[in-house]
Amino acid sequence: MWRAAFPLRGLVQLALFAVLGGLSACTGCDRPGTGGGPGAAAAPAASVSASAPALAMRSSPAPARLVAIGDLHGDLAATRKVLVLAGAIDASDAWVGGKLVIVQTGDAIDRGDDDRAVLDLLERLKGQAAKAGGELVAMSGNHEIMNASFDFRYVTPPSFRTFADVKPMNPGVVAALEHVDAPARGRAAAFAPGGTYATMISRRPVMYRAGDTVFVHGGILPKHIAYGIDRINDETRAWLLGEKSDPPRILLQEDGPIWSRMYSASPGREECAILKETLDLLGAKRMVMGHTPQRSGISAACEGRGWRIDVGLSKFYGGPTQALAIEGDTVTVLKE
Repeated sequence: MWRAAFPLRGLVQLALFAVLGGLSACTGCDRPGTGGGPGAAAAPAASVSASAPALAMRSSPAPARLVAIGDLHGDLAATRKVLVLAGAIDASDAWVGGKLVIVQTGDAIDRGDDDRAVLDLLERLKGQAAKAGGELVAMSGNHEIMNASFDFRYVTPPSFRTFADVKPMNPGVVAALEHVDAPARGRAAAFAPGGTYATMISRRPVMYRAGDTVFVHGGILPKHIAYGIDRINDETRAWLLGEKSDPPRILLQEDGPIWSRMYSASPGREECAILKETLDLLGAKRMVMGHTPQRSGISAACEGRGWRIDVGLSKFYGGPTQALAIEGDTVTVLKE
């Protein structure tokens, strides 16, 4: 469903890419090259030999308590509710979680009106959590990358307006923005690689690991491991900072880590075998992912190796307020 207003004109979008040094836009909306919605899982990817040694992925130690939160989609009220449910904040949006670790698996923006407020709240809580000995890890999903690629199809008119005061950081963007519809200029400046919000998103990993659990928006496949998990994170960060002209191509593919639905749609025996292989290569026990709304709430797949935590909790989807708590080997669904 398209809800965008003031989209960038095609030719102007191409001009922006040229000015910024060849930025590569993702070709789709909620699936590359198609309309929005859950869509079908990508075809199983070629495997990496299960006999290969576990490949490195930077990791944080397993905290005593970690709570994972799925897609927020620009809904500040829903974001506050789920953070309260997790024990992270109080009624005044102050961090009360102590050493709690929160992992938000991307798609904090688009579809809702509160994009900027949600991004700013998460960023503010990062600092408060660190001072208390905890951590808030906000990750990048397909919608964060779409905005940095100037794909604004899911931006609402009020959300465009909240970025109206943002000025371009890259001098080369200024001339190009003269041809952009005025309501979209602030957002384009904010999310242009090197811009203020692109820089914020650059600190949000595509893939993250804490102890035995790996987190991703869409899904990690063996081919991502072969390419290099840390390499994908690092190259994406460099692009968002304006230090690299393009994001890694593997990021934007339909079975890329921010797009894959292999384990989160309706995984069968073959998909579950690939998930097991992926986790074995990483030496991990479980994968936690968002991206595909689970109408019946948070659910496990593939004998508990996969956890799907996008419950559509935003106003746009009208789903329940839920989160996933991980304490050692105990995994619990938190419900309002």
